[in-house]
Amino acid sequence: MTSAQGHRPGSAAYRRLNWAMLMAGIAAFGMLYSTQPLLPQIGNAFEVSATAAALTVSAGTGGLAVTVVVATWIGERVGRARVMRVGLVVAVVAQLISTAMPTFELLIVARGILGLALAGLVGVAMGHVGAEVHPAGLGQAMGLYVAGNSIGGVFGRLVTSGVSEFASWRVADAALGLCAGVAAIAFVLLLPPSDQVTHRQLPPPLRPDRRAWLRPEVWALALVPFLLMGGFVALYNYLTYRLVAPPFSLSPAVVGLVFLAYLAGSVTSALAGRAADRLGRLSAITVCLALMALGIVATLPDTLWLVVAGLVVLTAGFFGAHAVASGWMPLIGRGLGPLASGVYVSAYYAGSSILGAAVGIAWMQGGWPATATTVLVLTALAGGCVAVVAARRIDP
Repeated sequence: MTSAQGHRPGSAAYRRLNWAMLMAGIAAFGMLYSTQPLLPQIGNAFEVSATAAALTVSAGTGGLAVTVVVATWIGERVGRARVMRVGLVVAVVAQLISTAMPTFELLIVARGILGLALAGLVGVAMGHVGAEVHPAGLGQAMGLYVAGNSIGGVFGRLVTSGVSEFASWRVADAALGLCAGVAAIAFVLLLPPSDQVTHRQLPPPLRPDRRAWLRPEVWALALVPFLLMGGFVALYNYLTYRLVAPPFSLSPAVVGLVFLAYLAGSVTSALAGRAADRLGRLSAITVCLALMALGIVATLPDTLWLVVAGLVVLTAGFFGAHAVASGWMPLIGRGLGPLASGVYVSAYYAGSSILGAAVGIAWMQGGWPATATTVLVLTALAGGCVAVVAARRIDP
């Protein structure tokens, strides 16, 4: 069991927790975006449009968005470890079942259930690490979990795109589900016992300040992840369609390699956090938004190396902006307590769900130029929201 201050670096429990959370991140985010490289194949199999096929991604992120705050509440009452274990296992089952769905509508339902289940992990994981780990090792432990999220996102896309090179989308997604199942089993076995105090033994929680909901900067900052994540996911959704068509005509496995650009985000998120501390949040996020815009513009020519370079720059800017904005929310949402982070996470995944599919209208009407322009507009709108936050003089 943990000490009064949590698992200390170097202890067996600390190592087990780190490995468990790494496996959880790999499994969860591998499944959440597993269909993204498969959208053209899914669209052809069910004879649906690109916008409709993108719902296989949006259903999962949407389910997560609407339940993440509730999952956090449940975790504090019945036990975070229990909620995470159940949530991840149910998600794996939903992932595997989704690959056998005979109709597109049932596939969407299964993907939605997957998202609902993953809220039990995503909504609880960071709070669990923060509560169970000694302050001396908290930074490393949290960093490993976030790294697992990034690795899982890349791993899931590489598995499904690689397998789809020689098998159907169903086999490819099932292969990822089996890999996620192995990671989930490792998580269940490795996660050390928790010393979480039951809710009835806790002091009454402080009620959120209702006046905080009336502050415009709270809503402005919540719109930032909604707009940025929505545009970011949409760009990757419809880029798959662009790259498998002329003039690129790339195979699914090669298209999957494009998602390695995600690894740029692992670097810039840390750099942006340090820049925010040194230069101020406004300066740091402005630079990140400018990088996003530059990256989007670079993808416009039909030149593969420029498209890939643009994706790397775009991804670096997005994750940097996300790191700054997520760290800004607890300050802007003062008075809301834990709800501030819950609002941010819900907006983040709601953007992925709603805009990730809606931008498909631009793709269907005007191809890549219209898609890129739409995402540029979303980025500019996010910049306007940042300006509203900065005008309230919250940033030190």
